[in-house]
Amino acid sequence: MQRVRAAVSGLLAMLWVAALPAGVHAAEQTASEGLRVVATIKPLHALVAAVMAGAGTPDLLVKGSASPHTYALKPSDARALSHADVFFRISDLLEPFTTRIVKSLPARVEVVTLQGSPGLELLERRSTAVFAEHAEAQHAHAAHTSVPAGAAVDGHTWLDPHNAQAMVARIAEVLAARDPQHAALYRANATRLTEKLQALDREISHQLQPVAGKPYIVFHDALQYFEHRYGLAGVGSISIAPDVPPSAARLVELRGRIVAHNALCVFTEPPFAPQLAQNLVEGTPARLATLDPEGVRLTPGPDLYFTLLRRLASDLRACLSPQA
Repeated sequence: MQRVRAAVSGLLAMLWVAALPAGVHAAEQTASEGLRVVATIKPLHALVAAVMAGAGTPDLLVKGSASPHTYALKPSDARALSHADVFFRISDLLEPFTTRIVKSLPARVEVVTLQGSPGLELLERRSTAVFAEHAEAQHAHAAHTSVPAGAAVDGHTWLDPHNAQAMVARIAEVLAARDPQHAALYRANATRLTEKLQALDREISHQLQPVAGKPYIVFHDALQYFEHRYGLAGVGSISIAPDVPPSAARLVELRGRIVAHNALCVFTEPPFAPQLAQNLVEGTPARLATLDPEGVRLTPGPDLYFTLLRRLASDLRACLSPQA
């Protein structure tokens, strides 16, 4: 069904772009309107909005409680993209709905895939129900991480503030090149944002230090970059992807993991029903809680990224800390 929706979405997107009259962009955009920028997901949109502050506001594609993993592009989205000057996304794997539309956009629309930003640390996507032992994860953290050739990359790169800094640098350079009039502003905003991200990193590192190494299960494997940065011990995920129901064998393996490693928490995610997680913790000491790694519950804006990471840290610590 998901493949059908994706195919229909792609077809509609191409039809919308094809239906636009030649020269419509030049007719509809003037210099006074500023740069037209679109970003896919809320955390990325927040970083772009902070870099653009004082010069304009980017548009957001994936709104509300929608997930980039399952999002179906609307004709109105395709039209907005066709009018854009710059389109920021993480990757075609994380946002599969972008794969077809980027091939149909006018040449004037610059598509920026931030997974390719210089200085970004990438991790290989995990597909098994259970993850490597925490000691192995800590060893990987101490060394430079690289993804083997041909291996799939975990797209949740924004959950490491060091990666966010690399993306901010790339965002600022792209915007400065497309809008030289505001180049100094973009770069100054990026410098201030980088300093705030560095302070956020120190804050979260201190906050999570007491729960480093304490085992837990996540709904889907979105937290690897956060775990890698702060020494956390996720030991497995319920689903390989939000739109892929877990097999019975996977659930049995995870339940064994909870018992064998005395996992303290099982985390679900909005907007997905927590029933699977409830079944998983039944009869075990593990507690049930919620994490929101994509910010679906948050209001879009330049401060969302900081709210998102602080809430992740707070929710993890609350569940993993000893209960009174």
